[in-house]
Amino acid sequence: MRLRLTEFRPRTGPHEHRVVQPRTTLRHTSLTAPDPIGLLLGDHDGLNRLAGLFSFAACSRHTIVHIPLRDGVPPDEGWGERVDLVLAHHTLGLRPSQWPGLRRRLRGGTPLTARTDEARTARDARAWQTARDRDELRHTTHARTLFLFGSRGVFADSAAGFAHAAGFGPHQKRVAQGHSALMTGLPLTQPPGGGHPYEVLVSFKPYPPYAHFRRPGASATRPPRPAAAP
Repeated sequence: MRLRLTEFRPRTGPHEHRVVQPRTTLRHTSLTAPDPIGLLLGDHDGLNRLAGLFSFAACSRHTIVHIPLRDGVPPDEGWGERVDLVLAHHTLGLRPSQWPGLRRRLRGGTPLTARTDEARTARDARAWQTARDRDELRHTTHARTLFLFGSRGVFADSAAGFAHAAGFGPHQKRVAQGHSALMTGLPLTQPPGGGHPYEVLVSFKPYPPYAHFRRPGASATRPPRPAAAP
């Protein structure tokens, strides 16, 4: 997949950070943080681009991937306050408390085009799924942003989940009438001592007006009118 991004190089003291954002907003995609259940709603374009961004994050250990999701069209279902999304490898050492200062410095970015390697992402996802000690996405919410910290494998597995949701979501029943379809979830770390599990549910939802929506394989033209009776 080709990703059209904007790259920033903000500095905090002697340290330079690399931050990338999608060049255009994921207009019909929204996210609420897990408390303990979060919800990500996206159309085909949004879920497909998220698959690419998670795949990019999997292979970019020194890059912060910032996905603004509060700027899109407000969803007509769901719960909680909408948040943005940040992806970073746990080895990068990003502290959520640093983020507001970094975000204020995201100005004057440089256009960047990147290509993801779907075959490599699939291999990394399979390796993560078969690993004996699988890591999960560590998460926290700060400054109206959900932070997900992980490794190459767990980001690749999440990318595969988003790709599945984008590809098969349009085939689900009742989506043509505007109903969302639950497709997958993100593997989040759980609180110590039990309690309600934390999870972000990922659902496909076409954007209104729904008259424009065609399930894959359906004709894009109206059926012919029946012939007039003689």
